[in-house]
Amino acid sequence: MAVLRSLNPDHFWDTQAGGIVLRLLATGLFAVMTLFVRFASFEAPVGQIVFWRSAVALVPILMYMAVCGDLPSALYSKRPVRLLLRSVLGCLAMFASFISLSYLPLSQASALTFLTPIFVSLGGIIVFRERPTWLLAAAIVGGFMGVLVILWEKLLYDSMNSLSWIGVIAGVSMAVLSALARLQIKELTKTERAATIAFYFALFCAVGGASTWFLGWQPHNPTVLPWLIGAGISGGLAHIAMTEAIARAPISVLAPFEYSAIVWVLMFDVIFFGEDMSWLGLAGTGIILAASLLYFCRKPS
Repeated sequence: MAVLRSLNPDHFWDTQAGGIVLRLLATGLFAVMTLFVRFASFEAPVGQIVFWRSAVALVPILMYMAVCGDLPSALYSKRPVRLLLRSVLGCLAMFASFISLSYLPLSQASALTFLTPIFVSLGGIIVFRERPTWLLAAAIVGGFMGVLVILWEKLLYDSMNSLSWIGVIAGVSMAVLSALARLQIKELTKTERAATIAFYFALFCAVGGASTWFLGWQPHNPTVLPWLIGAGISGGLAHIAMTEAIARAPISVLAPFEYSAIVWVLMFDVIFFGEDMSWLGLAGTGIILAASLLYFCRKPS
């Protein structure tokens, strides 16, 4: 009977397995957003990209609220102070992420984001008293090792100039800030709708991005505008999926599945930037996939 209930679509999306699928969906959407941001960074400054990515994201978020019948009630927050803290941390993480993408190749900048699950899992264990299992620990460590394998060739053989190190520092800062933001999301999902959290985050980041207009925004042109709009739409949908996932499963359980993004990133590098996938890249990708599937394919307790 338990198997039959799990096959029911309505029941499935309320389970931990449904949360994992939503996390994988969010990871794919975030990878697409990263690609759009990388293209936009060739012409637009970071603050301008943050504004467009956040302002446009409000459209799918409001549409999601309307479809769920949550307007206008979802615009009300029971915990505005914590919601503001989440938005501040998330906005700083977004700026750091986009700075990293401006100074590093897509694969390197994205690989640094995989430090986030390590910090998230540790936070989930410390803050929410989530009990780690050996399987979960192996998945997290395995995914992290896969990232190191992918970065090994770049860090060992490629030249790293001062601008590259700016990207690395920004990427590590983003990982820490993102982990802190996700801990806030986990706490907020106890009382707030996923769309509410996503809406106010996007609104706050749009205001934060707009405040940088005096630093020299570039005139919009047909070349960069599609990337800015695409980043907003994919980013808005990704945040909804991520928040819904966090509401359904422990954040330490979801963490290993973030590593699946490296598959998308490597594919984008090959298709759009002509990067050759080395044997180290293939090996690292295999390790990451194995780590992500390790927990998902476990025997149910």
